[in-house]
Amino acid sequence: MKLFQKIIAAIMLIAFSATIASAAPTPTNKKKITPQGQYLTAAEAYTELKKHGEKTLFIDVRTQYEVEYVGFTKMIDKNIPIVFKTDKKWDKKKGRFSRISNKHFVKDVVKALKAKGLTKEDHIIFMCRSGSRSVYTSKLMAKAGYMNVSTIVDGFEGGKDKKTKHRTKNGWKNAGNPWTYKLIKSKMYIR
Repeated sequence: MKLFQKIIAAIMLIAFSATIASAAPTPTNKKKITPQGQYLTAAEAYTELKKHGEKTLFIDVRTQYEVEYVGFTKMIDKNIPIVFKTDKKWDKKKGRFSRISNKHFVKDVVKALKAKGLTKEDHIIFMCRSGSRSVYTSKLMAKAGYMNVSTIVDGFEGGKDKKTKHRTKNGWKNAGNPWTYKLIKSKMYIR
């Protein structure tokens, strides 16, 4: 009987370890740590969505221009930008057009949850370009009481290659996950 218990314990330990190993590690950069502590690589998110997509809300938080010109995945439920680009103001420090926060972000996510028939307890996955804005969105959702939220740590385009400075390391596109330039109006953010 003790041998049987040891075998069961070993199987459970292996299964538990496999579950832990399938999630991206906690980021070392403190700015990328979320209150929920749930992190996925783009490849892991794809697998998660294939298995549990009907009980998961997948939100792309990039600007409409990023989605249009860089591409998107049809797997998202909705594009809800956390910021908008404006041509009315210049960001001198960053040398680009300024960004304006989406003041309706949390409300828009809640609306998307309800539209899919999901609740506060269901899983939400956020994806941005490289994994920074999705951290911010996870923090906003935590303040609103949403704790089953994951961020895709490598984003849609992934990290920059040190030599070329292009985003060719990891990310949704570089993981070989499905994506396209052809937009689906019902998934786009139109206000």
